[in-house]
Amino acid sequence: MSKLIDTNDLEGSRVERPNKSQQKREIQALHEMAEKLLGFSDAKLKSMALPSELEKEIIAARSMKYGALKRQLKLITRLLREIPTDSIVATVEDLDEKKSELDAYFHRLERWRDRLLLEGVDALTEFMNTYPAADVSQIRQLVRNASKEAQQNKPPKSARALFKLLREIVPQVE
Repeated sequence: MSKLIDTNDLEGSRVERPNKSQQKREIQALHEMAEKLLGFSDAKLKSMALPSELEKEIIAARSMKYGALKRQLKLITRLLREIPTDSIVATVEDLDEKKSELDAYFHRLERWRDRLLLEGVDALTEFMNTYPAADVSQIRQLVRNASKEAQQNKPPKSARALFKLLREIVPQVE
């Protein structure tokens, strides 16, 4: 069995190019980034210093639906392929990280609110030990009002007020 020899290999001038699967993965990643860019506000887009044509197409895509949106996303992906995207990727990842940190903070607040409403005195004691600067009487009043509202099938006005108060008390970074 004979072995085929590539003459380009012998000269050392062979050009490596990514295979088709790698190209498809890169295009898919850019397509996903284009979808994320649609969700950003105009101010965030401006801060990213995108080319004006790309920014214009992203803004135009927000008002489109179905097939038109799909075509517009392909156009945005093509435009992304033509420019260096390292800084855009870094900015998108940074914004995603900040969003997940904020989500975690709100989940922590929701857990405190739910514990205060369900467990009562035990949870309040633990909360006051953790955050001694909090106004215990205001928290007690809101918890009491929230449980009354729940029993009477009224809108959870006090539970919302308790959540707002917890946002003022609990620091975002612990």
